[in-house]
Amino acid sequence: MVNSWGLLTFVVWAAVAAVNPVSCDAHGRRLDPDGYTDSSLNVHEARSSVPLDFFNTGPAPAEETLKLRFALAQSTPYAIVDALYKVSDPKSPQYGQHLSKSEVEKLVAPSSAAVDAVNAWLQQNSLNGTALSPSGDWVGFEVPVGKANTLFNANFSVFEHGTSGKQAIRTMLYSLPPSLQGHVDLIHPTTSFPAPVAKGEIVGIKRSVEPVRLAKRNLTADCTDETIPECVQFLYDIPLTPATNASNRLGVTGRFGNSAHFSFLQQFLEMFRPDMNSSITFSVVGIDGGTNDQTGPSVSEGELDIQYTVGLATNVPVTYYFLGDDFQDDGLDGYLDEVNTILAEENPPQVLTTSYGMTESAISFALTDKLCKAYAQLGARGTSILFASGDSGVGCPAEGDDLVFQATFPSNCPYVTSVGGTSGFPNEVSWPGSSGGFSNYFARPSYQDAAVDTFLAQLGDKNAGAFNRTGRAFPDISAAANGYIIFAAGLTGITGTSASSPVTASIIALLNDRLLSAGKPPLGFLNPWLYSEAAASFKDIVSGNNSIICDRTNPQLPRGFDTAVGWDPVTGLGTPSFTKLLALLGL
Repeated sequence: MVNSWGLLTFVVWAAVAAVNPVSCDAHGRRLDPDGYTDSSLNVHEARSSVPLDFFNTGPAPAEETLKLRFALAQSTPYAIVDALYKVSDPKSPQYGQHLSKSEVEKLVAPSSAAVDAVNAWLQQNSLNGTALSPSGDWVGFEVPVGKANTLFNANFSVFEHGTSGKQAIRTMLYSLPPSLQGHVDLIHPTTSFPAPVAKGEIVGIKRSVEPVRLAKRNLTADCTDETIPECVQFLYDIPLTPATNASNRLGVTGRFGNSAHFSFLQQFLEMFRPDMNSSITFSVVGIDGGTNDQTGPSVSEGELDIQYTVGLATNVPVTYYFLGDDFQDDGLDGYLDEVNTILAEENPPQVLTTSYGMTESAISFALTDKLCKAYAQLGARGTSILFASGDSGVGCPAEGDDLVFQATFPSNCPYVTSVGGTSGFPNEVSWPGSSGGFSNYFARPSYQDAAVDTFLAQLGDKNAGAFNRTGRAFPDISAAANGYIIFAAGLTGITGTSASSPVTASIIALLNDRLLSAGKPPLGFLNPWLYSEAAASFKDIVSGNNSIICDRTNPQLPRGFDTAVGWDPVTGLGTPSFTKLLALLGL
């Protein structure tokens, strides 16, 4: 069991968040993050329990060095969110007028008072700070454990994950010095725990594949149990026509040692895209020491993500953002370092797809909100950010809390597009593992109101109390998740929403190619457009559910969600049609 959505069920190991309506505005912005600051004790963040399967092995050595980060308070915390909606809502006069790098950085820059306060505190305590983000809103510093315990009234300890053996130094609470209060939003990594997965622990669903049978290209027979490029090209009208716009780019996230082999891609293209030049490849941007090693063993996730972007988004330049072993430094498996690396680019990719995630309650709301707003920065610059919704159905409740479903992160973020999964050919139904539900951190954004209200009216009282009816709902859309054939030192099958996201990203990248070639802006943040103008261009999936993961022997336990007419928390608005979307765009 690992932390890659499209491969096997991820471990539900985080403490369960209370299912109560959160106080946010119509754009999903939390207004009163109560519970993180106790002014009488100066406690800034705290958690009441250790995540599932983690245990405290004792105090961290006092002399061990911690790599911590301040998230500095911004002058106008929600300016970037407002800007994002202005350029992403089809009803807005500014629709499509994406911001430049400098314009975004100006919006999210920390206040001068925050910068002065942090610099003074660092100097006072003989510490050196380093800017870790383009706008300077993240500042890193190193400090011994013993000194950190004193400075922040903390108790940093070594926590170990029982299954994977992964260790992390964390504290259950910390306080901010008076001089930093109001100037620092949070310190990280402190109370948020990493994903319990080790490098190379990705395992595919392997099956025997007959190359001769695949070579026949009998879609009716082949696509029933196995998915190859021709299957999804048929399902979603994906053209074979090569992209032509040189400025168009598609970004793919790689983590946990999931190298993508150039030679395997070539063999995949020769086998399944003989119309393409098999020498077409992808570029690599290494982050935290990532090198996309070509000599190590094949791990299926990287091959899947690259083969089904390069192999479907014909001739769109693909960049593999590959996280190395140093991703632990950001305390969040590279999420922070990746987004800050891309934000530092003058011309970031117009699409970014990621097939990794974790349980929402694994990290604090304060940290989730910071990272979510970083994605809003990318969206405001014209990037469509897609995440696989997960393979956990509604999210198995933690032991002792059988009534609360687990939302996934980053699908809970209102500023990204979450992609669920389907199965079946040519008549699609929901894939049972497709993660979907409602956030306990973010309120439902206004672009979802009509669609989600319709679903809730159909749902009635089913699963009452097991989810937050007012939370950000996900997934937004979906695509095939079942039985993908990849080349990884031989033909291998793999299943999950890890496949759904890169397939959908390829469709968006091809649409962007047509838009850019016509002198129009890329699609950027998709959701306001998806839920308004584009909804009718998606095929509604009305059969199936996402109950399989939480089917337990007790018949009284909630079973998850069924698909419904219109949006549902299994397959979202449904599956795309390139042809219909292209016509909608007037191209």
